[in-house]
Amino acid sequence: MSSEALLEVHEVSKRFRVQGRDLHAVEKVSFQLQRGQTFGLVGESGSGKSTLGRLVLKLLEATEGRIVYQGKDITRLTQKQMRPLRREMQIIFQDPMASMSPRMTIGMAIEDAMIIHRMGTKEERQKRVDELLERVGLPREVKWAYPHELSGGQLQRVGIARALSLNPKLVICDEPISALDVSIQVQVIQLLRELQQDYDLTYIFISHNLAVVEYLSDVVAVLYLGEVVEQAPAEELFSRPTHPYTQVLIQSILKMPRSLEERQALTPIQGEIPSPFDPPKGCPFHPRCPMAVERCRTTKPERRNIGPNHAVACHLAT
Repeated sequence: MSSEALLEVHEVSKRFRVQGRDLHAVEKVSFQLQRGQTFGLVGESGSGKSTLGRLVLKLLEATEGRIVYQGKDITRLTQKQMRPLRREMQIIFQDPMASMSPRMTIGMAIEDAMIIHRMGTKEERQKRVDELLERVGLPREVKWAYPHELSGGQLQRVGIARALSLNPKLVICDEPISALDVSIQVQVIQLLRELQQDYDLTYIFISHNLAVVEYLSDVVAVLYLGEVVEQAPAEELFSRPTHPYTQVLIQSILKMPRSLEERQALTPIQGEIPSPFDPPKGCPFHPRCPMAVERCRTTKPERRNIGPNHAVACHLAT
């Protein structure tokens, strides 16, 4: 793995103007992603994970901050200037059916991006479609089918094939298994891991399934109300979580105990995530935090390092 960062995100924020009010979707997020790594993004629904993924791809424009890809600042590039980079930055959507045209066959859907980017001849593109279908575990005959004729698991494999059609370097996996049966989830997870090794891919893996994130990721960032409250190498984050929100998230993972002594009650997170229109003063998590003190309610904690590559935004974390 090269020491050069493939992607750098610097203090990126996104606010949407809704009926005269600012909705705070992402607030001052920063991270680096090395080539060949998987960067996990976790948090509850509404925490800003998918918005951040779309900001990285410039499907949404950042309100503040900078996005640097392969040493080049792409933050203010126009859509025309971004077009050559689209081949290198792709996304796997949560709902593959919603992202596909019902009027296009599977083969047409996979070939479509190659046509747009003028890749190869018709024969070369058809060969590429056949190769991709085979690589993701689908028979070549599937290319003549329409999306409604396939199962959810098959459609997600098509979504993966489509994302790989342009030979990307960076792939955003936006909740790619949440709509699948558990048995199919395992197959797709293994496929994503194999493809990363085969094609030297770099992933941003977005999920609320912490067990899957722990398995796939090298580095994990925990988002709450659009802010990164803790970030660390995956092994350290799951063995030594320091932010109260991270701790509660990990305690909520359903695990099969090997003995009666290992049995423990699930710990739900109390309350609901606050409105992004009116984020709490001080620490954004303090209204739900069982450890909150007066300082948490009045003073916003700065993100600080508490160990090698381990950062946390909490007054009480050590």
